[in-house]
Amino acid sequence: MEHGDWLKVVDEIGPGFAEGAEERDERDEFVAAHYVVLKERGLISAMIPADLGGGGASHSTVSAVLRRLGYFDGPTGLALSMHQHLIAAQVFNHLHGKPAPVLPRVASEQLVLVSTGARDWLESNGAMQAVEGGYRVSARKAFASGSPAGNIAVTSAPFEDPGAGWQVLHFAVPMSAEGVRLEDDWRAHGMRSTGSQTVVFDEVFVPEAAIALRRPRGEFHEVWSVVATVALPLIAGVYVGIAERAAEIARPFAARNAGDSTVWWAAGEMQSALVVARALHDRMMVLANDLDFTPSLELTDEMLVLKTQVVESSQRVVERAIEATGGPGYYRRTGLERLLRDVRAGHFHPLPAKQQIRFTGRRALGLEPIEAWTAPLRAELAPTS
Repeated sequence: MEHGDWLKVVDEIGPGFAEGAEERDERDEFVAAHYVVLKERGLISAMIPADLGGGGASHSTVSAVLRRLGYFDGPTGLALSMHQHLIAAQVFNHLHGKPAPVLPRVASEQLVLVSTGARDWLESNGAMQAVEGGYRVSARKAFASGSPAGNIAVTSAPFEDPGAGWQVLHFAVPMSAEGVRLEDDWRAHGMRSTGSQTVVFDEVFVPEAAIALRRPRGEFHEVWSVVATVALPLIAGVYVGIAERAAEIARPFAARNAGDSTVWWAAGEMQSALVVARALHDRMMVLANDLDFTPSLELTDEMLVLKTQVVESSQRVVERAIEATGGPGYYRRTGLERLLRDVRAGHFHPLPAKQQIRFTGRRALGLEPIEAWTAPLRAELAPTS
């Protein structure tokens, strides 16, 4: 399938995804039924190369797909983006000669991957104890979008190696493994239907063979240059889609008061912010270059800056859309209130704006982008009940 064919699929299924969004939002109801459709239409495995059994869609195509899904239903787009960015990292490995054994399994079994790294960043959280044949892991991983539909959790935890000192170990765990459970705790301001529940690991056994990466704890590692470059265009696109929908809702309302100069200003600011959001997102896709890039700190920095600016521009679109509609925009029935809550979630994807600005500012001054990490006391590492 070509780029346009994938977008046609979204335009076919999108209106159905949009139906009932208000009711799901009010009930904090996960978009479980949408995953059935996503699997049937090949979107779960779209980015996996055709020679591995997938759809062979490019990274930029999937980014455009998620942007369009965000237009129809932000929570569906965002939940799927969490799966897709993990797929993208594995496809990058595959294209650069590294093993990616999960890709054929995802394609053949239509597995859903769950990212638990939103709050882990460089230090990660939890506790790992070495045992015969592997490790016992206990941790709580919040913001795990799509987790109710998930099959495999892709996660990490800190481990104090007797020889190498503090490390972070990355690994995958079946969601069905003994000791893995979901907490029914996703009661959020926005993106209420993403199923971003906390994944709890309670003395879960992780075999040594499952460890995919070891890195020093608290230090910037090249893996983040890969993750930021492949993930952020996929995630940010969802918020541009939300902004596009908000502007579309607002225009006919604003047109009713086209003689009011204050409406011109609000509509003009809305449209200007939308142009900026689209252009910046397009730049992100260009930089990712369909996964043909060389990881670097410079590239990572630019991606982080662009993510912040895409999200802030998208938020500005929705805010000005409500202003442009006047009184009607304040009513929930227009959908703008829900879109405003949903678009605000963009701030919480790494890196939040102030952390990104600090990262960028330190680089601009010739400093290491991340301050030196100091190992916490053991008591601070003990898992909480």
